Amino acid sequence: MKENIYKIALGLAALLLLIALGLFFTGNVEAAGPLLIAFFLALAFGFRGYDSLKGFVYTTVIFAAVTMALYYPQYFLTIGDFKLTKTITPLIQIIMFGMGTSMSAKDFVAVIKTPKGVLIGVVAQFMIMPGMGYLLASMTNFPPEIAAGIVLIGCSPSGLASNVMSYLAKANLALSITITSIATLIAPVLTPALMKLLAGEFIEIDMLGMMWDIAKMIIIPIGLGLIVNKLLSGKSKWLNDIMPLVSMAGIALIIVVITAAGRDSLLDIGAVLLLVVLAHNLFGYTLGYWFARAFKMPERDCRTIAIEVGMQNGGLASAIANSLGKIATMGLAAGIFGPLMNITGSILASYWHKRPPAGYVEPETEEVVRSH
Repeated sequence: MKENIYKIALGLAALLLLIALGLFFTGNVEAAGPLLIAFFLALAFGFRGYDSLKGFVYTTVIFAAVTMALYYPQYFLTIGDFKLTKTITPLIQIIMFGMGTSMSAKDFVAVIKTPKGVLIGVVAQFMIMPGMGYLLASMTNFPPEIAAGIVLIGCSPSGLASNVMSYLAKANLALSITITSIATLIAPVLTPALMKLLAGEFIEIDMLGMMWDIAKMIIIPIGLGLIVNKLLSGKSKWLNDIMPLVSMAGIALIIVVITAAGRDSLLDIGAVLLLVVLAHNLFGYTLGYWFARAFKMPERDCRTIAIEVGMQNGGLASAIANSLGKIATMGLAAGIFGPLMNITGSILASYWHKRPPAGYVEPETEEVVRSH
């Protein structure tokens, strides 16, 4: 019976999409909005019934929310006199606090045990994506602030989503967690420095000011999370269970607010920016993988580094753009990159999941749980 419900939902989604496209191509763009929103929601519900598609449920819901923000931006800009863009930094701090509560000294032991993999992963992340972001931004005719946003997403560290994808791809989960942790902790120094170097020709960069902004968003919340984890010492299962849900909700809200704030710019250059961001993401996976192969890393580690390089922390990039007062322009690339990388990452992880590397052994349950 349940399978029939999910099939009906997918059939309904297909019907809604056809009607919406019909309205769209006949010039009734406004009337197509509610149908597109309903299409994504029905699609998300239908995906829940299939194990191979469950990984796309969250991203599909995000697309429904983004569509709402594009059609009805007024509901996602302010509540009374309160601007919703002011929630972005606190939300990132909450997400980083959650990351801190799931971390411990064990995460950094891997730096000593496998320094080569960690070093190659971190170097690849802060070399390939910033350089590719600068190249793509320079090749486009985007306004300076939007071009700087492309560089910004490249200069940001990887996020928690990369850990989940590494697990699904049968990659080196411990290495993934360690690279994410190290890259995040050094971001307050490297991200502003790289932005000054690569994005300085697009906009003026206050390097010290950006360092302090990022430190407030990363170092302080993660530090508090580490302290809480230490104090609770094994009694924080409820916190580990709830924080991923809070993080997912937080990222969703950030993307919706960015979309609403930058709606006009998105409508002007959205399709081109989408292609540029997609190219950035795919080059990250490809160059990250072959960079690791060039150093003769094991297949599992190559997969890990590919995912760590290709999947950036779009939420953090959005918060940085917001701290500079440029969320509607500089934050657009990050807003697109987030949902897009979840789609491409899921596809890549699914492909690798069906092709386990030689000698692959399932990671311990505790490690898997902590990665989520």
